[in-house]
This record gives sequence, C-alpha cells and structure tokens, in this order.
Amino acid sequence: MNTAALRPPKIPESVLVVIHSPQGEVLLIERADHPGYWQSVTGSRDHADEPLHDTCRREVAEETGILVGSAEVPAQALQDWQLRNVYEIYPVWRHRYAPGVTHNTEHVFGLCVPRDIAVRLAPREHLQHVWLPWREAADRCFSPSNAEAILQLPRRSGIAPG
Repeated sequence: MNTAALRPPKIPESVLVVIHSPQGEVLLIERADHPGYWQSVTGSRDHADEPLHDTCRREVAEETGILVGSAEVPAQALQDWQLRNVYEIYPVWRHRYAPGVTHNTEHVFGLCVPRDIAVRLAPREHLQHVWLPWREAADRCFSPSNAEAILQLPRRSGIAPG
C-alpha cells in the first residue's frame, strides 16, 4: 500500500525558521531527499488554522530536536520577522500539494539559540547539520528566499553586520 497516497495534500503556507546563535552563526541542515541541498528549518502548517508560532515550534522540534519554550530556549527566542515570500513550488515537490497548486506563502521567523545546543536531526529528513557564519550560510542555501532571509539576520537580530 502506498502510504503517501493516503496523506492529505500539504497546505501551501509554510514557515522558514532561521536558527542562529547570538554571535551570528546559522544552523543549516542538509536534505536527505536531495543531498547537497542545505536549508534552514522549513515546514507547512498541519491544518489551516494552526498558529504560525506553533508550526515553527513543531517543525524545529521535529527537524532539530530543539524545544522552543524550554529552559534552554525560551519562547521569546522565536521572533516573527514579519516577512512573507510567495514563490513557485519546485516541480519536484508539487505532487505533495493539491492538484493545480503551484505557489506557496512562506512566513519567516528567527530563532536565537545557544551555539552549543544539542542538535538531533530527523534521519528521514536530514543527513547532517553545520553551523556557519551568516554570510557563508546564505551562500550555501539552495533556496533564494532562504538565502535572502539569512542575509536579513544582522538587521533582525542585532548582531554586527561585519
């Protein structure tokens, strides 16, 4: 039985969470389904009325094991950057959406965490992780909207732009 056929279509509204340290290093994760594709945490709403902060917390926990709202990462460490990107969904991933859906709306958030925080990847989703200075992280991202969000980090987080 094909279990993928039983899943409801993805909602074309997602979050992008730029996880960073106070020093401006950015956590990137490599996709298991496309080795060499590096990105920040991303994920779609589970249901249309799921609050975006909840989507962020769920996706960050699922993909990295980092718990927003814990003693190590307080809830206020997650910041809505009030950025929205509308982009065309890559054809390779359109089968996950309802027929005719071609665009996604992405809401950008930042999450400041301690640099030495433990990262536990979801092995079905990601192969490895790396911490990079923000400019290098932007250069490594395959997604233009992800790279652009990372380039916003100095302005959004107060780290030195140098």
